[in-house]
Amino acid sequence: MKVKSYKDGSVGKVEVDEGAFGEKVLYRTLKDVVVNHMANQRQGNHSTKSRGQVKGTNKKPYRQKGTGRARAGDIKSPIRRGGGVAFGPKQRDHSYQPPVKLRRTALRSAIAGKLHDEEVVVTEFGEFSAPSAKAARKILSDLGSPKRAVIVLSEANENVYKSFRNFPKVEVRTGADLCAYDVVNGGLVIAESGVLELVAERVANKKNDGGEG
Repeated sequence: MKVKSYKDGSVGKVEVDEGAFGEKVLYRTLKDVVVNHMANQRQGNHSTKSRGQVKGTNKKPYRQKGTGRARAGDIKSPIRRGGGVAFGPKQRDHSYQPPVKLRRTALRSAIAGKLHDEEVVVTEFGEFSAPSAKAARKILSDLGSPKRAVIVLSEANENVYKSFRNFPKVEVRTGADLCAYDVVNGGLVIAESGVLELVAERVANKKNDGGEG
C-alpha cells in the first residue's frame, strides 16, 4: 500500500508492504500488552502504616465501662485520627512479563492499525547533521502539526533526539526499542526510511526463539 512520505520539505507517497504486519488489528492483544507496559512503569512505592507500625501506647484511653462513651481501644486504632490504616496499600512490584510472541504480535497489530488509519509517514533525517529544533518544527508543521508523534529511527541518532526532545508529546525511539505502547500512544508514526522493514523482520513469527520482542 502507499503511505505518506516526507523528503526535502515535500510530502509525497511511497510504497510499503503492509502484508508483513497482518490485515487484522487484534484489539484484545493490544490492550493486554499496553496494560502490561503501564503496569511495568508503576513505581509501587506507595505505603501506609498499620496500627502495629504507628508509634504510641497500647493502653486504653479510658476504662471499658461506666463512662457513658463508646468502648475504645488504644490510640493507634484505625478509627482514630493519627491511628493506623486498615488494609492500606503497601510497597509492591506491579511488573510482570508477558510472552515474547504476544509482544511481537501486539507490535505487529499496532503498526497494521496505523497503516490502515493512514497515520504512518516515511521520511529522511539526513539534514540533522547537528541538533536543530527549527528543522524539527518544520517537519512537524509540514506534516500537519500532529498533537502526538513518535519518531522511529533505524539506529540511535543523538542529533535527531536532541532536536525533538523539547516538543511536548513527541517521542523518539529506535526500531529495536519500539513497542506496541509507543505506537498506540504515539499518534502519528514518523518512520525513518527502511525502519519499517527492520521492524517487520523483528516482529515476524519466529519459532523456538527466546529473544526480546
